[in-house]
Amino acid sequence: MAWRSSGATLAELVDNLAGHGMIPNERVKQAFLRVDRAHYSPRKPYQDAPQSIGHGVTISAPHMHAMAVKYLGEYVLGGDAKGQGKRILDIGSGSGYLTHILAELAGEDGAVVGVEHIPALCEQARQNMGKSEEGRRLLETGRVKFIVGDGRLGAPSSGESAGPAGGTFDAIHVGASAATLPQALVDQLRSPGRMFIPVNDEGDTEGNQSVWTIDKADDGTVTKTRLFGVRYVPLTDAPR
Repeated sequence: MAWRSSGATLAELVDNLAGHGMIPNERVKQAFLRVDRAHYSPRKPYQDAPQSIGHGVTISAPHMHAMAVKYLGEYVLGGDAKGQGKRILDIGSGSGYLTHILAELAGEDGAVVGVEHIPALCEQARQNMGKSEEGRRLLETGRVKFIVGDGRLGAPSSGESAGPAGGTFDAIHVGASAATLPQALVDQLRSPGRMFIPVNDEGDTEGNQSVWTIDKADDGTVTKTRLFGVRYVPLTDAPR
């Protein structure tokens, strides 16, 4: 049912995503309803299709964001009975839309770090999040930070720019396709933890890509599971 969830309003879009099985539960649905995609997508925000956000980059179709959250599952859901928040890394944070949704899910004690290699987009994401009261609160409290950097290297391991996450993450979302699985991201994944990442198909010469979940168990064992084929912009150096 991909590409069939468009709506005339935010509520209609989210209802259609849920109806097509892309939003797994009521908590995730409410998070999507609290974040207005119109603040992050300059035109046709409720259309289930990617949209240009400038600099040769797109904001993914809403169903891809929903599926990313669905497959990251419990690793992004903070604020359980113990009050534990989740620490989440969003690589290729772009307009900041999914970063905001992840922050809604991470819990009051959680934190999300968005890494974007284009400085203008990093600033754009901050401005977009500032369009809502809740977005401003997330920025002011440090629960969301946007960092300019090479997403293939993950978040900085030290210093103020490392944000509130301290170098390791319960969940990592990657919004651009890597040539190969970046070891730095695997290293920054907690045990247990899960990554959602598109990777170029090995040995393929036609530009085909697949989304994988990368699971790290309590003992550090890493398991890779292919989900489905996709077409993402590449995870590359920033344009000069």
